[in-house]
Order: sequence, then structure tokens, then C-alpha cells
Amino acid sequence: MKFANWKLERDADGIVWATLDVPGAAANTLGSAVLAELGSLLDELDRQPPTGLVIRSGKAAGFIAGADIDEFTRIDSAEAARALVERGWTVFGRLAAVSYPTLALIRGHCMGGGLELTLACRYRLTVDEPGTRLALPEVMLGIYPAWGGMLRLPRLIGPAAALDLMLTGKGVDAAKAKRLGLADDCVPVRVMDGAARVLLLSGRDPRRLPLLQRVLNGPLSGIVAGKAKKQVATKVRPEHYPAPYAIIDIWANYGGNALAVPAASSSSLEAIFRSPTARNLVRVFFLQERLKGFGKDCDFKPVRVHVIGAGVMGGDIATECALRGMIVTLQDQSIERIAPAIARAAKRFERKFRGKRREARFALDRLIPDPAGHGVARADVIVEAIFENLDAKRALFADIEKRAKPDAVLASNTSSLRIADIAVALTAPGRLVGIHFFNPVAVLPLVEVVRSAATDDEPFRRAAAFVRKLDKLPLPVKDEPGFLVNAVLGPYMYEALRCLDEGIAPETIDAALLAFGMPMGPVELMDTVGLDIAVAAGKTLAGPGAVLPKALADRVAAGQLGKKSGQGFYRWQDGRAQKSPAAAVPDGLAGRIVAPLLAAAANCVEKGVVEDADLADAGVIFGTGFAPFTGGPLNYSRGLPKSAG
Repeated sequence: MKFANWKLERDADGIVWATLDVPGAAANTLGSAVLAELGSLLDELDRQPPTGLVIRSGKAAGFIAGADIDEFTRIDSAEAARALVERGWTVFGRLAAVSYPTLALIRGHCMGGGLELTLACRYRLTVDEPGTRLALPEVMLGIYPAWGGMLRLPRLIGPAAALDLMLTGKGVDAAKAKRLGLADDCVPVRVMDGAARVLLLSGRDPRRLPLLQRVLNGPLSGIVAGKAKKQVATKVRPEHYPAPYAIIDIWANYGGNALAVPAASSSSLEAIFRSPTARNLVRVFFLQERLKGFGKDCDFKPVRVHVIGAGVMGGDIATECALRGMIVTLQDQSIERIAPAIARAAKRFERKFRGKRREARFALDRLIPDPAGHGVARADVIVEAIFENLDAKRALFADIEKRAKPDAVLASNTSSLRIADIAVALTAPGRLVGIHFFNPVAVLPLVEVVRSAATDDEPFRRAAAFVRKLDKLPLPVKDEPGFLVNAVLGPYMYEALRCLDEGIAPETIDAALLAFGMPMGPVELMDTVGLDIAVAAGKTLAGPGAVLPKALADRVAAGQLGKKSGQGFYRWQDGRAQKSPAAAVPDGLAGRIVAPLLAAAANCVEKGVVEDADLADAGVIFGTGFAPFTGGPLNYSRGLPKSAG
């Protein structure tokens, strides 16, 4: 029998090698046709049982990316949701029950339904390459792993480790998969086929959990579930993100089988798969994919990067470039000014390459202190990250232009100044582009790529490609004050400041916005960014005649600049804001503070700062952390009563 998506080969030992290669697709996904063929494949092997079955991928991109998201978006009824789950649950159950040994050969990404398929195999073998990564990211789409993941993963690696993976959606590399017990072995690519054959024919019993872990999976599951709920509650609310709570419930009370949950339950397929949260998080997924597309049309491959300004932003930009394999020269007025950035970079590399000292050392070697600026002449990308002073930036770029390669990308990380105003210092102003990162650089995925009226096409395309090389999300924006993210954050934070001036406590304000779904309250955010920076940005965006809120002006005058000085609106200790208990939140407080942000986002679309409302939503979500379950500020606005704005 021939299949459209699967290729079967039976070798001399009687082993069947089943290769999944979905035609016309860059990555394998488990759509209904693929699953139906897998069922037929198993039928065929039932008639002629093999010595063993190896499932592998024919894609260079990886193993299996998960379920077909497009099919998921077409679910229009409770019956359709149940049918989708039954399809995968049934075929994976059949795979788990076959009489012959089965093995998943995992090379590259193995996500969601792809990992659930491997869990139905007797053995799993990971290939030790940087691209190999295993995860159950369904919770990030507002749903849960319903094809057997909630059943089989806790039995394989224990409930605590399994819940951690399912509740966070975080991935593990090939080596960690072995350490967890998720993989039976981890091997180099050169021996993967031979190792798969040996393991498949070994007769080794499947991994069995220690007694305590088995008890925690059974009689003591309630204790584990209670602890997990408390941990989840510190991060998300059930009304905003119901899926993590449902995962715990289904594992503890329904044996990991979502099909057994009554339709009336808040954990049911019907409730979760058709929830507004799931719909909005799927929307966010597609927004992210759209951002990833910017820069794809350019084959620019920067090798050398020069960063000017070794402060927190500049130093962290340089660090991320070195982390991605680029040779980076970091310039400031002296070695002493550069040293703290190098020290932070060393800690970042140690965390990133845990236990891999050579990789951490190599990354640090790629980050070169360069107080004299010799790196300018050889750099493919030059990023300016000095203080927000127009004259200083103009003078700097006038000098850079004389020494840089003719095709080097010249970029400013300015957060509030117009690119066109800086570019007047250049003989070729079309070379200058904005590449605006957000703090902390290592955490926030968005980077605004700013184009002025004078910016040429090629530098703009190269800038977007450079951002993608850093595994960041480029957002094309027009050269307007504050671009997109700061233009919407400014009114939001100023409204919070007005509330402070009215006597509302910082803790109460932050509590209101945390309850709304923000990752951090606006007062703590200002402390984190720096109150002096908030002042400078505010004056730039609002104009020199703008009156600063008293709460902000008083603290800056007193040298209380926030986290970096140890005191702002909060006292800071060991990197954490020391907060008093919040008072009862007044009705409508969150809505009042968010309203200027919503209006500013709509205004940015009207002014053409971004191409459309979808990109505005994407930018505000990935640049500020705006509650993803809402689908973005403009998507959220469309659901508000007309009287609310």
C-alpha cells in the first residue's frame, strides 16, 4: 500500500522504517489525513507484523511540529472538538498497543501532537543536535495535550516533571530529554540509524518509574495536584487561562483522558477548545508567525556587529549577538565602562550553556571590548545605543559613516527620537534605520524596525533579517515619536501616575493591572525601566511644555530612580520590589488606566505607524506583554461595550 504522507521501508531484519514527509509542507504536522494514514499503516503492519517499527521524519526542519493548527481553527462546534481529539487519541492508543517494539527517532523539533505520538512508542531516541527540542506547548494556545500526553507523560517521567512541561509549554533539548527519562538515549547524528536499530531490537523493558513516583501518580495524586494548582495560581488566573487548571484536573481526576470529562465541566473539551482564551491565543500564534515572516526575503547574514554604548541596553544587545554566533565589538569611553557589560554577558552565557563550559567560553570570546571603536570598519551591522541626546547621536553617526563599510547597516536603538532627525547628519541619510530593542533584551522578543521617509529599501530589509538572526520578532514601524510600543505605553503609564497623584497606592494600582492580565503593574514597570528614562521619554513624546505628574517629578528630583538606584516608587532589594499588601482595588481602576493605551494603539493604526490593527496587536503583546489571552489591545477593544470606548 502506498501513502501520500508516509513512506514504508522493510529492511533485511524485518524492521519497518516509517518516514513521515508531508508533501508541499516545510514541516510535518498531524492533520486528519496524516492520522488516517497512520491508522491504515498500522492496519497493514497488523497483517504482516514487523520485527519492529521506527518512526522518523523526512523533513530537514525537524520531526513533527504538532497538530495542524489550521484544522484547529476550523472547529465550529463541540462535536467537532471531540471528533478531533478522538481521532488522535484512538490512533495513538492503537500504536501504544501493538505487539512489536516501536521507536521514535527524534531529530529536530518535536512538538505537541508530535511528542504525544512518540509517547505512544515503546522507545524514544533523540539526536544530539542544537535543533532537537521536545515540548508540549498546547497550553500556550489555550488548550491541552489531549492525544495521550496527559496520560502517558506522567507515567514516563513522573507527575511533577510532566506537569512542569505541560503547564509551562517549555521545551527540553535532546540531552535533557534523556536526563528526564523522556528519551531512552541521546546519540550523535552519525550513528542515529544504527543506534535506533540496536535499541529497537534490544528487548529492553520500557522505563518504569520508581515506587514513590508511581504512588504520586496514583493514590497521592491529590497532593501533587494541590501543589501544582497553588504554583499555577501565582502566575495566571483561571478566568484568563483555564487550560493549566484543566490539565491538573484531568490528570488527577480523569486519568489524563480528556474524553472522559463531562461536557458541563470547566475542564471539558467543549469548554476549553471553544473558549475565548483559546481563540485569542491561536490568534496570537498566527500574529507571531506573521512577524517571523519579516526579513525572510533577504539573505543577509551578518558576521560582525559593532555596538556603541555599553550600558544595560547596549551591553545586552551585544550579548545576544554573541550568543547567536556573531563576532561583536562593544564600544564605550573606557574599558572600565565596558567591564560590567562583559560580566553580565558571562553570567548570561553560563546560564544559557549550563554545564557546557566550552560553548560559554566561545560565546564570551566572541564579545570583544573595543573602547577605540576599531570594529566599526569591519562591521556588517553597527548599532548605536548611547543616551537619548539628538546632538550626540548626530555627531556619532557622522563619524561612523566615514569609517563604516559602504554596505554596513547603520542603526540606532533610540526609543523616542525620530530616525529622520538623526539621519540629517549623514551624507547618505537613506542608510540609517531604527532597530529598537526592549528591556530586558534577553526576555522580550519584539524589536521595532523603524523606517523614516528617507530610509532605503536594502538597509531596512537587512535590519529585519538581522533581527530574525537573533531569533527576535521584527515589527516594521513608521518613524513617528515613540514608534508603536512607547507611544502606547506612555499614556498608559502617565494615567497610572495621575492615579498616584490622586493618592492611590502603587500596590493597589499594580494589583489592578495584574488582575487585568498584565505581566507587571505599571508602577513596577516604571521602576524597572528607570524613572529618569520615563521622564526623558515623556518629555520627548508629550512635548517640552508637558507637565510631569508630581509623583514622578518628586522622586526623580530626589534621585530615586527606581530599581537601579534601589529606591523609586518601591524600595528594591535583591532585584525585587518590596511591596506592602494592596488595598481593595476600586471598581474600574484597571479600565481607566488601560483606556489611554487602547486609544493610543488605535491612533497608531490611523497614523500608519504600523500597517494594520493586527500588527498593532502583535507589537503591543510581544513588546509590552499586554495580556495575550485578550488577543491584543485592539482585539480587546472590539469586545468592549460601545459606551466603554
